[in-house]
Amino acid sequence: MICIIVDDEPMALQLLESYVLKTPFLQLVGKFSNAIDVLDYFYNRGDAELIYMDIQMPELTGLQLSKKLPPHTRIVFTTAFNQYALDGYKVNAIGYLLKPFNYAEFLETAQKAIQLESLSASKPLQATDDYIFVKVDYKQVKVLFSDILYVESVKDYIRIYLTSTAEPLQTLMSLKKIEELLPPDQFMRVHRSFIVALNKIEIMERNQIIFGKQRITIADGVKEDFLNRMKLPH
Repeated sequence: MICIIVDDEPMALQLLESYVLKTPFLQLVGKFSNAIDVLDYFYNRGDAELIYMDIQMPELTGLQLSKKLPPHTRIVFTTAFNQYALDGYKVNAIGYLLKPFNYAEFLETAQKAIQLESLSASKPLQATDDYIFVKVDYKQVKVLFSDILYVESVKDYIRIYLTSTAEPLQTLMSLKKIEELLPPDQFMRVHRSFIVALNKIEIMERNQIIFGKQRITIADGVKEDFLNRMKLPH
């Protein structure tokens, strides 16, 4: 799970970071000392599936911040004051860690988060016969399979390039995950960082597929399969 941590106390932030880094199914993508920087992160750059954050912080408290985050975000509050526990559950926090807490307590909340994410991911209607919905910023955007040119992996995100618009859609998802959602008879992963729509390929040069200014190299390991599917001579 993609995770960020928020605490205005440097020692507490350091402890949270050490706990996240030793948990194999969590990936730390950001650490912040105030709520304003978290809002900036969500607005300008990214997303997160899980947030560990303090409640008492300057400018915006963790409770106030939680009400401004995307609804899908899993929240675990960390605080030295147990009177906030009830308020934490009022904003649908999945966990509440009272400082000082140990790794076993931290791990229990992380496991709960991954279980909830697994249940959510197993729900039906993630993909239909001709489209999927992907999360872009704070919106769910419908993407027709027939509109996709190619998909590019960029670190923790993918960019979906479409025929209908010049700007790609960027969403927090692995290339492997979208590969599972796309119809295998229409799309092929030709490189570790690219999936292409086979019926949209019009120009090839040597070992590369060309979409406008983008050149996508066909990996040696899939070249024979690609040529067969495109009905091209070897």
